[in-house]
Amino acid sequence: MTKNPLFRPFAHKSLTLENRVVMAPMTRSKSPNETPSESVVDYYRRRAEGGVGLIITEGTTIDRAGSSNDANIPNLYSPRSIEGWRKVVAAVHAAGSKIAPQIWHQGMVRKAGTGPRPDGKSDGPSGLAGPGKQVAEPMTDADIADTIDAFARAAATAKEIGFDAVELHGAHGYLVDQFFWEQTNKRNDEYGGDLTARTRFAADIIRAIRNSVGSDFVIIHRFSQWKQQDFGAKLAQTPDELAAFLAPLVDAGVDIFHGSTRRFWEPEFQGSNLNLSGWSKKLTGKPSITVGSVGLKGADFIESYRGKGAEIGELQELESRLARGEFDLVAVGRALIGDPKWPVKVRDRRFDELAAFSPASMATL
Repeated sequence: MTKNPLFRPFAHKSLTLENRVVMAPMTRSKSPNETPSESVVDYYRRRAEGGVGLIITEGTTIDRAGSSNDANIPNLYSPRSIEGWRKVVAAVHAAGSKIAPQIWHQGMVRKAGTGPRPDGKSDGPSGLAGPGKQVAEPMTDADIADTIDAFARAAATAKEIGFDAVELHGAHGYLVDQFFWEQTNKRNDEYGGDLTARTRFAADIIRAIRNSVGSDFVIIHRFSQWKQQDFGAKLAQTPDELAAFLAPLVDAGVDIFHGSTRRFWEPEFQGSNLNLSGWSKKLTGKPSITVGSVGLKGADFIESYRGKGAEIGELQELESRLARGEFDLVAVGRALIGDPKWPVKVRDRRFDELAAFSPASMATL
């Protein structure tokens, strides 16, 4: 067995991986008519052939009219998109990797009149696109019930297609995260209130997913402190608050937490070097995925969209923290965009063959 902890096997419930390298979910907007094409099949196949243990796909929208702002983002409900995903899953499995879709609703980030169903209304707990930005009516009880059902149906479809797990996108200021965040959730019913109460929407989704996929199918939950509306936002100011936030999600059925940070090495709270994923594992006992500028130094992924590149970064700290058990899996984003063979090159210590990240490589997304 290799001494590098990145390349040790991982198993949880029905999910078994050859290594700890995860391809991070990254929006591509390269699925015309919301349908994964042969180029999408090839994109994921090449990362599987490059040695990724688990691929988490780009955000894939649910059957709700306002879930998407772009007809080039794939969905997980139309017959043609489902057939496209079947081809992706088959290609990834043939190359020896596992794959999970990230199921997604953009919420109030989606502007009214955009996307494949422009007449659909944008959904949000309180109709707020950001702090103080009222642009729509709050979701009704019927809207919430239909959305929960749409997430559960998407997960059931994923399992039927042959995906190996499913990830709920509950981060970055999109719909699920808008329920978490006090700046966008001003409800005074059972879906509003304090931080613990604001987890109810996500918990109801997770329970519905669990009921639709069974007890052994792995549910990953991605969450973040930061929001695209406010990079400095924090749901939890202390470990105790984070514990209160995570507990209802564990009770609902989350198997693995994916704590999204922009730089994996940054501590989440004072007095400890643990990052968000490290804390989620410590507080819940559940396996966790770390992410954030893995294999790179310099600009983070937000700055990459502004035209900034990133140099190759060392992996010693990452590997040491993984070996200590701070987290269990490592999500790699931009490093895999420029080099689909990043995992095998790292495994074989062929560091001189790795390339720095340049904004031009974003075109391969």
